[in-house]
Amino acid sequence: MKVFFDTVGCRLNQAEIEQLATEFRSAGHTIAESAVEADLVVINSCSVTAAAASDSRQKVRQAEHAGCREIIFTGCLATLEPDESRALPGIRDVVPNAQKMNIAHVFAGVPELYELEPLARIPLPGLRKRTRAFIKVQDGCDNLCSFCVTRIARGKGVSMARERVLRDVTAAVDGGTREVVLSGVHLGSWGRDLGGGESLPDLVEYLLKNSPIERVRLSSTEPWDLDERFFELWQDERMCRHLHLPLQSGSASVLKRMIRRTNPEAYRHLVDKAREMIPGVAITTDIITGFPGETEDEFIESLEFVKEMNFAGGHVFRYSPREGTAAAKIPGRVHGKVAIERGRLMREAIRRSQAAFLEAQIGAEHEVLWETTEEVGSDRIKIRGLTSNYLQACAVARNNRHGKIDRVQVTGVKGLELETKIIRN
Repeated sequence: MKVFFDTVGCRLNQAEIEQLATEFRSAGHTIAESAVEADLVVINSCSVTAAAASDSRQKVRQAEHAGCREIIFTGCLATLEPDESRALPGIRDVVPNAQKMNIAHVFAGVPELYELEPLARIPLPGLRKRTRAFIKVQDGCDNLCSFCVTRIARGKGVSMARERVLRDVTAAVDGGTREVVLSGVHLGSWGRDLGGGESLPDLVEYLLKNSPIERVRLSSTEPWDLDERFFELWQDERMCRHLHLPLQSGSASVLKRMIRRTNPEAYRHLVDKAREMIPGVAITTDIITGFPGETEDEFIESLEFVKEMNFAGGHVFRYSPREGTAAAKIPGRVHGKVAIERGRLMREAIRRSQAAFLEAQIGAEHEVLWETTEEVGSDRIKIRGLTSNYLQACAVARNNRHGKIDRVQVTGVKGLELETKIIRN
């Protein structure tokens, strides 16, 4: 059977479809490059925003339009809206998050995970082929952020045993992976439910000590989970110099309504500490504009704080109410042109700081993991990849460097991409 995997949303969703693909492969099934050639399509959905939910439904329609009538719909939207999801075209089954990782066993006759022989975790084919592997180390969340529907869809925080994580990392390396991205809903909470007193730095140190992985990257980490010991991890050069620290708002009063366990002063201190202990670190973030009750003064406070932080990039979301969250009941919805304009101003602020960060890289040297190639002449290949600090880079090479790591020097910036030349491979 040919199976195509697709996903919307976070890196954890990507990690899950990579793991599911490995399990299907273990039973002799083939991973398809597109829905057109697939006998079965598995879609891992998202519901963090109204737009993400819409994109998830659109994935189903695209698969059905491509001719597939056997679609398994799972993930957060499938969990929160099971009846509506079953009504989508081509749906064979709707699987909630709690049963997601049993899909291969239930629907394709794959043995239980503990019965499987270790198998190299090769990249997904087609558009999702990567030289990085997304590794699920944690699921669920015990925070109470008032806007977040993901914690409702995912349930309480659960940590993967470090031996299980090591096995997944090793399988990824065996499949040709040069970099792993440790992923979770609340990544920084890893270990709290295991009862051994371990935390995320213990897991990372264990992986660095016991696996040959060349680069380790962390997905989003909440700012209140990080202490000085966390930053000491970067004494190992294999740690990628990028931190995604969701702020959500630069207004102290809005953060209180969001029930975020931080404030602008604490966040500023954290960013200063990160930049002190991790030279060259790129810090990116998430921002919500138009949160219920957000006044003009609160928005300006948030905007000015974001400008002060000089982020290397970020995502800006206009608030959308999600059923079941506390924020959906807060009065004072920001509507229309006001909400649109606030989002535009915030995106412009982050675009400016991102551009400045990129310009500051000119002349600097970076290690780049090449992910895509494009022929531009009979003896030249355009290659693109990621620096350690999560910047897009391109270069021209005479041979295919896909999956290789090269030392480059930045010669210029074009758009949001560094132009580089290879100085050592």
